[in-house]
Amino acid sequence: MMYIGLDLGTSSLKAILIDDAQDVLAEHSVPLSVQRPFDGWSEQDPKTWCDAATLALKALSQNVDCSSVSGIGLSGHMHGATLLGSDDTPLRPCMLWNDTRSHVEAAEMDADPIFRAVTGNIVFPGFTAPKVEWVRRNESDTFKNTRKILLPKDFLRLFLTGEHASEMSDAAGTAWFDTGARDWSDDLLAACSLSRDHMPRLVEGSAPSGTLRPSFASEVGLPRCVVAGGAGDNAAAAIGAGVVEAGSAFLSLGTSGVLFAANSSYRPDPASAVHTFCHAVPATWHQMGVILAATDALEWLSRLTGQSAAELTRNLGHLTAPGKTLFLPYLGGERTPHNDAAIRGQFLHLDHATNAKEAARAVLQGVSFAFADCKEALAQTGTSLTRALALGGGAKSEHWLHMLATTLDMTLDVPKAGDFGAALGAARLGMMASTGAGAEIATQPPLSSSIDPDPSLAAAMAEGHDRYKRAYQVLKDL
Repeated sequence: MMYIGLDLGTSSLKAILIDDAQDVLAEHSVPLSVQRPFDGWSEQDPKTWCDAATLALKALSQNVDCSSVSGIGLSGHMHGATLLGSDDTPLRPCMLWNDTRSHVEAAEMDADPIFRAVTGNIVFPGFTAPKVEWVRRNESDTFKNTRKILLPKDFLRLFLTGEHASEMSDAAGTAWFDTGARDWSDDLLAACSLSRDHMPRLVEGSAPSGTLRPSFASEVGLPRCVVAGGAGDNAAAAIGAGVVEAGSAFLSLGTSGVLFAANSSYRPDPASAVHTFCHAVPATWHQMGVILAATDALEWLSRLTGQSAAELTRNLGHLTAPGKTLFLPYLGGERTPHNDAAIRGQFLHLDHATNAKEAARAVLQGVSFAFADCKEALAQTGTSLTRALALGGGAKSEHWLHMLATTLDMTLDVPKAGDFGAALGAARLGMMASTGAGAEIATQPPLSSSIDPDPSLAAAMAEGHDRYKRAYQVLKDL
């Protein structure tokens, strides 16, 4: 048998095909674009997700005989607000995870103690509920005509299966969810002038949620197979990397940055600004420290300098103590630990000697300090990490990994070449849903290396992190 994972990312949709041995047989990616019409806005047209999925699945079936595909799993970027009318047509572009226009609405919700008490989380501006409240206040006709609200990957599920369904890991990031009970909260929905009728039904990520529509299956060359509940992107990445057992962790250097720890019980601590969500398999949860700009900060510098990210980070040499120049990577606000949608990034202590290489080094170090903030926030909840898998595109930079390991005082394990991210996790969930297999199939990947902290630079990194935190306080007070 074979299984497909669809990962709906911010910049692309990726499809992979695996067999029973979990070897990747084929893969295909389709680029996606983001629209930012105003500062703090970030939107996508949901139709582009469906078009991308169609292209990707056709590409797989054209390269490999997919007649034995029995399960498809879905992964996607979280928190997006996809508002549908009575005919299931989107009423407006989807407001994405990094859209911060609803910071006023989020602050008002967060000031009501019931939200933190029920969800186990701060209500961040990027979450779904404040976005929908922004629509209610600013686009009243759209809100009145809204019949269903779906997260991005769940709109893709609707296209694939005709089912309005979601699962626990993604639903936990809406601010309408009772994370401990793994169910929608009627009280939180009512507080937002909504009801369960607006919400999709819930399944576990490893359970079936529907089957491919016959006409679509025929169009893309697939049998009418099971579609699993799936997972939000980070929970799916954890399934792909085998981060399920309590105490296991990964650090992801993608567009955003994530320090993810698996838990066997529900351990909320909203004051830390750590996310506490359900994991993608039953009776498990996870915690995350999240920074909004990781490799995105390096891409910003690339656009500014006209040099590619690869050029900027090439030949940086051996790891050294942090320089005088500081970079605060808050290009679109920040989540952990600051919960500050209004703050913006900053370079400090530039001089005539600062060139593109030194600026790149400062950007890498600034993102590393932001991860150190996340590690400290997790420690406040009682989750202390000493090692983690290193995932994401930024993990290809050995210099950056050495910098992170030393800054965080944590060993980073680097997987051997291969895809151990959200697409594989989605495919594994498709395998679970179609075969009845459990989380034991979510094994950790073989390693190519382990990068330990450099003790000779520990004091310098700690001093640099202290300077970074003081700079944040100065910037916050401006």
